[in-house]
Amino acid sequence: MEKIQQIFDSGKVLITFVTAGDPDLDTTARIIHAIDEAGADIIEVGMPFSDPQADGPVIQAAGQRALKKGTDPGGILSMISGLKGSIKAPLFLMGYYNPVMCYGRDKFIDDAFEAGVSGLIIPDLPFDEDEEFYQKLKEKGMAGILMVAPNSREERLEEIGKNCSGFVYCVSLLGITGDNRGPAAGIEDYLGRVRKYVKIPLALGFGIDGPEKAAQAAAVADGVVVGSALVKIVEKFGNTDRLIPEISSFVTGLKKAVSE
Repeated sequence: MEKIQQIFDSGKVLITFVTAGDPDLDTTARIIHAIDEAGADIIEVGMPFSDPQADGPVIQAAGQRALKKGTDPGGILSMISGLKGSIKAPLFLMGYYNPVMCYGRDKFIDDAFEAGVSGLIIPDLPFDEDEEFYQKLKEKGMAGILMVAPNSREERLEEIGKNCSGFVYCVSLLGITGDNRGPAAGIEDYLGRVRKYVKIPLALGFGIDGPEKAAQAAAVADGVVVGSALVKIVEKFGNTDRLIPEISSFVTGLKKAVSE
């Protein structure tokens, strides 16, 4: 987790998302390399799930394509393990609790650690529903990223401030990923409310689909999360020669916008 803090200490942070297994795991590895080389500071690797409650249609469709290819947690961890030593950006797994339980909670944490994963984001697992899960992550030196929303109550923010690690993922609006309304008005006041209780960096995500919105988000947050817009590029170009150049160009533009 010290590395995560160092990344945020160095300036505004770009966090990108890719769905593992879309269009296949070998291509996912190539995409991660391209994103890393283009300047992403942290890379979220999405674990596809059949019922992703927080995801919009773009990421849902990517997950379905990946599941049809047979993508599973074991294959994802094997792919990530193969990247060890060749990727500068920390890799975070983002997914839902059901596949983790099916894999075996403690075994999943152990295997993720061995694969080189820096942290986990589990949107449907609040810290107080399985405190042992988050404690085991801390024991491994992995961050368990907690999420807040514009309607999070003061007492909830206070509890999150006491239990968070790495950074806190601030959902920019009440909705799902890929919502083009985001970020919604009042973001500065919202993040100010969160900062009263949370002393680690804040990353803003949901609805940030290009350099202009990324720059706006970076003006008020410590980090900016871009997911669906990248997944759309993968969907559009698939496993073709244009995929990697398009991904690289898009991420380079995002990083420039966030940094400036």
